[in-house]
Amino acid sequence: MIDDDRDPEAAKAGDLITRLNAGWRIAGPEDGASARQRLIKPLRTALARLFRTQETFNSLVVQYLNHQHHTSPEGQAAMLGELQRYRESLMARERRMDAAMNALVAENAELKTAIGVLQQRVRSAPPAQSAAAAITATVAPPAPSAHALSDAYVGFEDQFRGSPEAIRTRLSGYLPIFEGARDVLDVGCGRGEFLRLLEERGITARGIDLNEAMVDVCRQKGLNATANDALSDLRAQPDGSLGGLFAAQVVEHLEPGYLTQTLEAAFAKLRPGAPIVLETINPACWFAFFESYVRDITHVRPLHPDTLKFLLVATGFQQVRIEYHAPYPEHEKLQRVAAPALGDTADTLNANVDKLNGLLFTYLDYAAVGRRP
Repeated sequence: MIDDDRDPEAAKAGDLITRLNAGWRIAGPEDGASARQRLIKPLRTALARLFRTQETFNSLVVQYLNHQHHTSPEGQAAMLGELQRYRESLMARERRMDAAMNALVAENAELKTAIGVLQQRVRSAPPAQSAAAAITATVAPPAPSAHALSDAYVGFEDQFRGSPEAIRTRLSGYLPIFEGARDVLDVGCGRGEFLRLLEERGITARGIDLNEAMVDVCRQKGLNATANDALSDLRAQPDGSLGGLFAAQVVEHLEPGYLTQTLEAAFAKLRPGAPIVLETINPACWFAFFESYVRDITHVRPLHPDTLKFLLVATGFQQVRIEYHAPYPEHEKLQRVAAPALGDTADTLNANVDKLNGLLFTYLDYAAVGRRP
């Protein structure tokens, strides 16, 4: 117990505790009452009955304060630690509830999108043609411009996309998504970097590419690759035969109609729970669009992250998310100023710098990732 004689604050606290112990009752003390107090005692007693709940509360508060006042510093610290642990437990529970609620909101948004698309397809299908037939109508493969480029395009990949070692390092980040999978299809397999990574993980996979020169490169490495377009290859496979689909830097080469039907075919051929990963250039980053996208003459149309996510959800894929990759180097972005003398002018300048960096220099690539339900 703290010595009140040596601690003025403790003495003051002790005095307050004494006064609380003497005055918590609404009816007042029993002993030592004056004649006047004895006369009004019946009234105070009646009031006490009316305010019994308040008096009970007063009693509990005073008991708690008495306990705190007589508890050692170590005991108080222990009590505070217990309260802190309880508070942290409540906060963790709240975070879990928030995460669960966010997941439900995302699933509800996916469901609403899928239902809306289905309703629109049913309404727009010709009377003599079912919605399913309309979806699977034949679409010609993309223009064979890559065939004409063939050997030259391999050189283009080497110079501008990066070395095989750099691409291996970048694509290795997708391997956990395909962990435990088998029969994965790599659409637009290129020089076979991802096929080799899958092979090293013991994941069976094969690749397809329109560019026969690329396919030859893969075969020379002992990889399973054939020359074909995505839609034709997918339609030739049995339903539910694929354990995953991967396409890096491919969808921007496809016409919109061809892309949507390729997604429909992929949905039919993937097994339940199988992942689909579509990586492409991020046109929401202006540097990526003007530096990377327009450089490649085989690109057909840029795809905004929101657009590709919508297309996957509309096709029926679930748990769809966007993963951003290849951040623009921080040291090459527009730099903020540190000039306190400029006051509000510096704040305004820095706010504009942040806005420009958010438009011009963000992530160069992104991947839309989903799963077949």
